[in-house]
Amino acid sequence: MAHPITKWFIAGLAAITLAGCSGDDPQTLAKPDPVHFESGDECHVCGMVITNFPGPKGQAFTEREQNIRKFCSTKDMFAWFLQPENENRDHTLYVHNMAQTHWEHLEDTHLIDARKAWYVVGSNRTGAMGPTLASFETKTEAVDFAAEHGGEVLAFSDITMGHLNAGIAMHGMDGMDGMGSHQDMNADHSMAEDRNVRSGH
Repeated sequence: MAHPITKWFIAGLAAITLAGCSGDDPQTLAKPDPVHFESGDECHVCGMVITNFPGPKGQAFTEREQNIRKFCSTKDMFAWFLQPENENRDHTLYVHNMAQTHWEHLEDTHLIDARKAWYVVGSNRTGAMGPTLASFETKTEAVDFAAEHGGEVLAFSDITMGHLNAGIAMHGMDGMDGMGSHQDMNADHSMAEDRNVRSGH
């Protein structure tokens, strides 16, 4: 009779121990909420002021650090996340749901879990560094966007560095020097107009 009692005692002790440990789980496993993008926030990848540019943006909360990393585009977020030291970690990631906010004037109340989002790669809409990945909460929203603006619909887990590089190639390598591609394009147009004026004289 001693053995069954001993087994029950050990089982009960184990249950109490697990119950005590589980009390810490909500704090340990709770994901941080997304935060607002403030004027002056700089992109963790390229250093540009995030709010100066259109298109969806990203946030990353790392596993053990209190600091948040913010990105001026979803493409920059993926470029950071797909690095070997980041890809297999349980980072908390957020992106804008572009079905609920304007491309040029984003509302941070529409940030969603990036891992559950759907993305359109290769559309004709551009972000801070030229080509970007339009992000959506549902696949239907992504498909509707792709029907209007082109591109391929992908889940988070399907996106690779190849998709990021392909998007850059399709759009003429815009923004690869780390500067704002829109300013560079405007400068090029101005120079072309000056040359045309001089040649006309």
